[in-house]
This record gives sequence, structure tokens and C-alpha cells, in this order.
Amino acid sequence: MTGILLGVFTLVWTGPVAGEVTSQQRLEKAEEAFAQEDFPKTLEIVAFLLKDSKYFKQASRLKWLSLVRLRKTSEGVKAYDQLVNALGQEDEALLREMAIHAILPFRTDMREQVRAAAYSALKEIPSDDVVPYFEEGLNDGNGMIRALVAEGLGNLPAGLRSKRFRGALEDRAGLVRITVLKALGRSGDKTAIPLIKPLLQDEQEVVQVAAAAALYRLGQTKYWARIRKAAHVREGYERGSALRMIGEIGEPRGFPLLKEGLLDKQPSIRAAAVASLGKLGLSKSVSAIVPLLSEPIPAVRSVAAVTLGTLRAEKAIPVLTKALRDDNMGVRAAAIAGLLQLGSPFRTVAGTVRELMGQQNPALRSSVAKALAHGRARDVVGTLTLFLNDPVPKPRISAARSLGRVGGRDVIPQLKRAMKDPDEPVRATAAGAIARILSQPPEI
Repeated sequence: MTGILLGVFTLVWTGPVAGEVTSQQRLEKAEEAFAQEDFPKTLEIVAFLLKDSKYFKQASRLKWLSLVRLRKTSEGVKAYDQLVNALGQEDEALLREMAIHAILPFRTDMREQVRAAAYSALKEIPSDDVVPYFEEGLNDGNGMIRALVAEGLGNLPAGLRSKRFRGALEDRAGLVRITVLKALGRSGDKTAIPLIKPLLQDEQEVVQVAAAAALYRLGQTKYWARIRKAAHVREGYERGSALRMIGEIGEPRGFPLLKEGLLDKQPSIRAAAVASLGKLGLSKSVSAIVPLLSEPIPAVRSVAAVTLGTLRAEKAIPVLTKALRDDNMGVRAAAIAGLLQLGSPFRTVAGTVRELMGQQNPALRSSVAKALAHGRARDVVGTLTLFLNDPVPKPRISAARSLGRVGGRDVIPQLKRAMKDPDEPVRATAAGAIARILSQPPEI
């Protein structure tokens, strides 16, 4: 009788033979390998799971996540598209996840420009879930990159609360300390006041000015005197910093100081004064800035053109339109940005855009692609897509970033193609643009 029962059990049992690894166990091992960042092993394990329809989606996810973490972004996008084809529809949550993971490997690249591109891409994503990646970036050996990281943290609610972020007030680079101070000042969080006050005695005077500005924004108005004093010092770097801080804090009493700065003999001071007048947002700033569109230094003229757009100064449209014919092509690109910010019809700048697109200077073409981020999607998406085919990476980077800012979900196919670009910073930027778009609710 026992033999008969065993025979029947053998006929109906469909479970695994002793020692056989089940698909569920394979999936668990693959997830464990991925968590340990052993991406080659993850790919090896999921190769078996892709044949099992029950686990196909989970295995596909681990496959393309592993590929992009190995910097095989093109293969990762291809694997994701295979999943989309199998599902019959795009999965925005998975695409966003892939885009973020595609950026992460570039944070540890030996080349500083690649690391900077990675953090710039993460900075485009308005979501607290990138905060841990920024926190890791505070360990970067380059102060400029750490400042970029601090800026990214300061733009996010969870980043502002981060102990690592606040601890960067002790960073060895003054620029990092200034970046953190500016963000804490904007936050309105008065619990930061005790952390800020010691920096009034910082070894660098520009940091002292930034600390005074942060405290002023947090209600400590007595520190206006420290900023005003710095605006009159001889040393240009501190004076320029003070003028920039006046714009940061939005203090109308600073208008005379900024207007005086427009006459400074140093171009950098004049540019700082113009930019701060834009942040101050006073209508009377327009008449003070317009004459600078005729000043001798192109860089100052460019800042003036962009600032007039920031101020929504419609009465400046005629002079900005004239600036489209400026002798300096960089100023023309800035005039494009200013006019688009003012809502001028695209036809006003279209001829200048076409002309500058054909110039040999890649920095100039990049400036045009950046300026187009101020336009309406229906007007500029086609041109930005053309920039994605530029022979030099820099314009492609600017175009991808602009598409992420001005475009909607309809530009994702173009950005997915850019994720296959041979240049790493372009791929990172395109991924950041996709994640930015998908972090926003769909348009109704």
C-alpha cells in the first residue's frame, strides 16, 4: 500500500527536484547580487529568468538596471524597450528608475567633467529620492563639484534637513560653505541660525558676507550693515560677492548700491550688479540696465540681455530685438534668451537662431540651445532635437537639458535616443532630463 501511495505521489508532484534552484530563488539571488553592486553576476543570473514568463518583468528590470550601472546605457535602453514591447505600453515608473540609475556610475568617474555632468543631471530631478546620491557627492575631492552637490541638496526639502548638508558648513572649500549658507538663508528655517553665526568669523571675508546675508534672510536684519559695508570695500571679489548677496536677499535698500555698481571699472562687478538687479525685481531697474546693452564688454551686455528677460521688461523688447544684430554673437544668443523669456513670438528670434546654429564655435551653439529653454515647447522642440545631432558634445548636452525643462512626455523618445549617445555627459544629461519630466504629473 505504501508503495502504491508513493507511486501516485511521484506522478502528481510537479515541484522542484531536490537540489534544483527555483525561479523564485534565482530572483532572490539576482536581487541580492544587485544590492551588492555585483552587476555582472546579476546579469548572469537573470539570463535564466528571462525565459520564465512569470518572472520576465522583474528579470528585465534587473537586467537593464545592471547594464546602465555598468555604463552600457545603450544596451540598457534597448533591454528596457524590449520590456515595453512585451508589455505593450511604456512604464513610466520603470523608465524613471532606469534614468536615475543610468546617471549614478558617472559620479565616480576619474574625469571631473563627467562627475560634474552626473551631479548636474541629478540636480535636474525635483525629488527627495536623489538626496542620498548627493550626500555621497559631498565626499568628492573637487571643491567645485562639492559646491554643485551642495546646490543640489539645497534645492530639495530633505536635502536642507540633511545632517551631511549642514555639516558642509565646515567644508574646506569656501565656495561650498557659501553655497550651503545661501540655501539655508532661502529655507526660512530659523533653527539654522546657530549653525550660521560662527561663519561671521570665517577666515574668508566672502564667506562672512554670505553668512550675514543668510542671517538677514532669516530675520536677523541687523546684518544688513555687514553686507552694505562689504559693497564698498576695495577688494573686487568681496565687493562683487556683496552685490550678489543684495540680489539674493531681495533688499530694496540695496538698489542705490547696485546702480552704483553698474558704473564700476571692473566688468565683473558691473555684471554682478546687473544680475542682482534682476533678482531684486524692481521695475525701476529696467531703465538702469538698458544702457548696458551698449557697453563695451560683451559679457556684461550678455548678462544685461538675459536680466531684462528675467525682469519681464516688455519695454525692453525693442532694444533686445536690436541686440539680435549685436557685433558679438554671444550677446545675440543672450538676446534670444531675453526675448523668449518676455514671450516674444519665436519668429522674432528664428533667423538669429538659424544663423548661430551654423557657427563653428560649439560654445556659441551651446548657448543657443540653452537659450531655447525659455521658449514654448511647440516652437523650440524641433530645433532642440536638431541640436542633439550636433557633432560636438557640449551643444548636445545643452539641448538635452533644455528639452527636459521645456518639453513634456512627448520628447522622451528623443531623450531616450540621446541616452545612447557615445559621450557620457550627454547620456547622463539626457537621463536627468527624462527623470525630470517623469517626476512631474502628466499634463491634463
